[in-house]
Amino acid sequence: MPPPLLFPLDSVDLTRVVMTREEIYALLPHRHEFMLLDGILHLDIPGMTMVGYHDAREDEWWVKGHVPGRPLMPGVLMIETAAQMASVYYSLALDQRAFMAFGGVDQVKFREAVTPPCRLIILGKALEVRPRRTVSAFQGVVDGRLVIEGRITGLPIRD
Repeated sequence: MPPPLLFPLDSVDLTRVVMTREEIYALLPHRHEFMLLDGILHLDIPGMTMVGYHDAREDEWWVKGHVPGRPLMPGVLMIETAAQMASVYYSLALDQRAFMAFGGVDQVKFREAVTPPCRLIILGKALEVRPRRTVSAFQGVVDGRLVIEGRITGLPIRD
């Protein structure tokens, strides 16, 4: 049985984008195929919560090869999407810009396959936010079903 969501999704207006893709990538250095976070729907800095999304499309670069005839969104891309959202939170919460590198990925469970076309909604809860390290819990939901969960530790790399 899946765990409860980090917070109720019905408390978030899933139609209202609070941060566009352009605004996200003005903060993050990712480009081209690695611009995975399509928008942020909820960002509560004091409450340490966030919701973002990735629209998995049938024309994405990974569809052709993962897996031919039955495309499955790679789990690593779901984790990367959640990490990008955590990086945005870190940048805004501490008013610091730094490239966030993975310091760890823990307790990840894949619960269902993600197949395009669909919207993967990522819920995030910051558990620890410090200048030298951040830890966030995340969950991915498609059509109301929990598809992935885990924790991400990020370490800032400054120039």
